[in-house]
Amino acid sequence: MPVYGGIECGGTKFVCAIGSEAGEVSARAEFPTTTPDATIARALAFFAGLPAQPRAIGIGSFGPVDLDRSSPKYGYITSTPKDGWRDTDLVGAVRRATGLPVAFDTDVNAAALGEARWGAARGLHTFLYVTIGTGVGGGAMVNGCPLHGLVHPEMGHIRVPHDMSRDPFAGGCPFHGDCLEGLVSGPAIEARWGVRAETLPAEHAAWDLEAGYLASGIVNWICTLSPQRIILGGGVMRQPHLFELIRAKVAALLNGYIQTPEILTRIGEYIVPPALGGNAGVLGAIALAMMA
Repeated sequence: MPVYGGIECGGTKFVCAIGSEAGEVSARAEFPTTTPDATIARALAFFAGLPAQPRAIGIGSFGPVDLDRSSPKYGYITSTPKDGWRDTDLVGAVRRATGLPVAFDTDVNAAALGEARWGAARGLHTFLYVTIGTGVGGGAMVNGCPLHGLVHPEMGHIRVPHDMSRDPFAGGCPFHGDCLEGLVSGPAIEARWGVRAETLPAEHAAWDLEAGYLASGIVNWICTLSPQRIILGGGVMRQPHLFELIRAKVAALLNGYIQTPEILTRIGEYIVPPALGGNAGVLGAIALAMMA
């Protein structure tokens, strides 16, 4: 049975895996994201040490990234705020070392592909996968294809209402301050409250604030792209109570305008966690490799 390689390049960690067309992972490794040279070398060592080499490798990366195949910087991470990673040639490094076909997309588009093939978006043609963690990123599948354009969607950098009297935090985005990512990412929560998100109890005021900002973003995406489902992943969303808060606020903000059962009576099946859990990104990278 042929196998395919996947690399999920995250701002906090890399995940590498080998999997089959059925989505069965036979080998997996994860390690912290340090410098580009050291981190890419660890990924290449993972594949070099396998008994069976993959047919192709897919890479889903944090960004921004260059997805334009006609660009001299295709396959690069571009204007990222991640220290040391600006203008890193991911695709070139992997292709030169392995000699294999390499497919490339954003980490969230890759995760969306994985959820479409094996997870919470099976049978759907238009949906969103959004991750809330070190940053905020959104992958959109539209009519069965990842949405690309001028560059790629940057859903984390939309503007949402920010009541400075209620939340005087200026925001943590180095580019935009209080864009959505600057208000709800893991580092933003830690900067605002002085502790990591996972240490905050369910009744803490942080979660109502977080749900309100995320609901505002989700309503904008619903009205713009009309997705059939919205999948929310990432470390910040590993708080089961947060989903119920978000769903209630989304319904209140829409105020009956979107007259569909998914919003009116089945919102618990509409805004959901990834079915693939922590493997969504790397399985999505494997799905990219299968397309290569």
